[in-house]
Amino acid sequence: MAKWTAFPFAGDYVFTAASVKKNWERLHLGDAEPLPKDTKVLQAWALFHNGEFQKAREMGLKIGGAGLTVANKAACIYATYLEQQEKARLDLYMDVVRRATAQAAEDPTNFNALYWQAYALSRYSQGISVAKALAQGLGSKVKKELENVIQIEPKHADARIALGSFHAEVIDKVGSLIGGMTYGAKKDTGLRLFQEALTLNFQSAIGMIEYANAMLMLDGDKMMKEATRLYQQAAAAKPMDAMERLDVEMARVELED
Repeated sequence: MAKWTAFPFAGDYVFTAASVKKNWERLHLGDAEPLPKDTKVLQAWALFHNGEFQKAREMGLKIGGAGLTVANKAACIYATYLEQQEKARLDLYMDVVRRATAQAAEDPTNFNALYWQAYALSRYSQGISVAKALAQGLGSKVKKELENVIQIEPKHADARIALGSFHAEVIDKVGSLIGGMTYGAKKDTGLRLFQEALTLNFQSAIGMIEYANAMLMLDGDKMMKEATRLYQQAAAAKPMDAMERLDVEMARVELED
């Protein structure tokens, strides 16, 4: 595999297996991933939290089992924030979809297999265009999987963010009438999901960013003031690891635009 683009703030985060374990609850408030018993899996997570996404993916794949969640998350976060080539990005997402689908088939209660399957599929859908993805039935699949995640693990804040974004994007693309009748997308449901996510993980910069984006998609310029406040709040957040740093930097870029 080609060498991935490096995390631009390399060296700013220096987690070890021990420090990941110590800070586990805070680091995984968003995805509710259970604390691994295997030190090697914790080492793979340390690579992830330090921004060494390619190494984290490779180590996670090598370990297998709980390590696959590290591999899936590393690939998705890297593809979303750092991969420059569209084809490579879409290939990474589909690789995660295939792997997570197999995981979920083996263990239907593995909520983060379901989550990364849905996340990767939703990002892939954005890449090929939401309208095209809806026509292929991908939207309904994403919605169903994210709802399953929340049913299995009610504290999964990130699934609520992703599902809230689904409702907003569908309505933005096809309107509230067709969105509601055909895809079950509802404005009130979408906004409520963001509020629930930020109640579960109030420090989530990505939650604030996606909530702001949804407000603008659903209500336009009349929500610009509130959306800007959320972007400012996200940009001022104190990131604990590499992924959070990328979220905060994205909020700063949104404000500059």
